[in-house]
Amino acid sequence: MFKKSLLVVITIALSINVYAQKKEYKVNTIAFYNLENLFDTINDVTKNDEASPIMEMSEGVRASVYEKKQKNMARVISKIGFDLAQNAPAIVGVCEVENFDVLQDLVNQPALRKYNYGIVHYDSPDERGIDNALLYQKAIFKPTFSDTEELIMYRGSDRSKRDYTRDQLYVKGLLDGEEIHFLVNHWPSRGSSEAKRILAAKSSRSVVDSIQGADPYAKIMIMGDFNDGPYNKSITDNLLGVGKRRKVKLKELYNPFDKIYKQGIGTIAWRDTWDLFDQIMMSKSLIQKDYSTYQMYKASVFNANFLQNPEGQYKGYPFRAFADGGFTGGYSDHFPVFVHIIKEVN
Repeated sequence: MFKKSLLVVITIALSINVYAQKKEYKVNTIAFYNLENLFDTINDVTKNDEASPIMEMSEGVRASVYEKKQKNMARVISKIGFDLAQNAPAIVGVCEVENFDVLQDLVNQPALRKYNYGIVHYDSPDERGIDNALLYQKAIFKPTFSDTEELIMYRGSDRSKRDYTRDQLYVKGLLDGEEIHFLVNHWPSRGSSEAKRILAAKSSRSVVDSIQGADPYAKIMIMGDFNDGPYNKSITDNLLGVGKRRKVKLKELYNPFDKIYKQGIGTIAWRDTWDLFDQIMMSKSLIQKDYSTYQMYKASVFNANFLQNPEGQYKGYPFRAFADGGFTGGYSDHFPVFVHIIKEVN
């Protein structure tokens, strides 16, 4: 019954001003989620894991907090885009994770275990001890290559003092047989200068240029917590993100979250103002009208009621996991974002 309704909805959406014929489409979800300090309970003397809110708590409560945090993250991921795809996301880019082990615990949570997620992760030199990673359903996506792009920055003008941040993660693979390139980002925070985020944008852009140099029509998706909105010049001028679909040129990236931001929707809130730092952008090859291969159908912020602070001064804000030195029982200080991609079934 659901399958029939789903196909009708997609047919209507794709058939404006033409004589519609009912067609079936495969639907997959591509998502990104800032997991807000997903750290374990182990004191690793080789890393700065004291940046973890869990490690700041008394030893007796760490295990229970960790278990609840993992359960919460798995619950969210399992529901992203499910209403249309009837499946958990095929791809999930994540940031603010400590190591491979916390990711292994995450994909083995009851809410996610049946989806058989694989993990692409590299340790990065970030001063907070946090990394980026890519989760993928093994039945849908087959990685063929992965690497990291190191972002080299310095403290002010002193070239002898590195400012260590997270690497950008690059993964290439076959999604249902189609080659797609993914780049997962977590750019320097708003506590850093804009120049550092512009440097991060230039680094991401160089990866895109390299891919497009080999194949101008490559399918590329760039996702992340950019700590800049769709309107910032790091996105528009350096990464070449464009908010109007019909105006995207071959080397530019379509940013569907520009329109979403202009509708007053965000992924983070600060002093009663919404912003949209979490975004997914894509190359022009993913916004064509030929659905014989995967194309973007729609983009959204996943801001279900259970992810929102239920009461008080911050009612409606993302229900963050940690505040005032304790665990709130919440999820993350960011809402996740996602896009649906669809392909016509022969």
